[in-house]
Amino acid sequence: MKISYHGHSVVKVVTGDHTILFDPFISGNEACDLDADTIKADVILLTHAHNDHVGDTFEIAKRNNSIVVAPNELANYLAAKGLNAHPMHIGGSHEFDFGRVKFTQAFHGSSYTEEDGTVNYGGMPGGILFTAEGKTIYHVGDTALFTDLKMYGEMNDIDIAFVPIGDNFTMGPEDALVAADWIKAKITVPVHYNTFPVIEQDPDGYASKVKTGEGRALKIGEELEL
Repeated sequence: MKISYHGHSVVKVVTGDHTILFDPFISGNEACDLDADTIKADVILLTHAHNDHVGDTFEIAKRNNSIVVAPNELANYLAAKGLNAHPMHIGGSHEFDFGRVKFTQAFHGSSYTEEDGTVNYGGMPGGILFTAEGKTIYHVGDTALFTDLKMYGEMNDIDIAFVPIGDNFTMGPEDALVAADWIKAKITVPVHYNTFPVIEQDPDGYASKVKTGEGRALKIGEELEL
């Protein structure tokens, strides 16, 4: 399994048979090194409906006939727009041919804004536990610090966790360090920072302070193999 980070909350996972994208905010994301017009994806996993997470889902999914897995209300909205969407809800899990997906809680908002300003309710935001090839990835999503993160760490053997550190819209570095201790991942990677001025942070500084497992600030496009 190969895992790479592409700015904001964009994560790509390549298994033996599938390419999976988390929250593919590519166009308009100056930090992202991917090309929304050419990227291949069999699967798109969405933590919530905000535009900086849904991103280029429509274009990528239509071109690749990707399956899009998302919280129920968001998935229903995407399906109404013609995408192949699979709805899930917080606490639910499903075994797909590409791996197992389970949605966890996240304390945040969730709405999708159309170009004309129309705001669509996106259901509850979530985090995603994704397991394939014997490895478990936890994309925490956009969230505040909350104590059930400790429970998720105790219940799951997490190989790598992607934790937001940007502050303002999510937890900041201090709370994210507590989250890393609770989640107990072998590797903790900071995400959701430096895309906008209000969420500017020092990812290397954060990673150096992670006490449980290894903190690692991935460079854009940097790839890990699990």
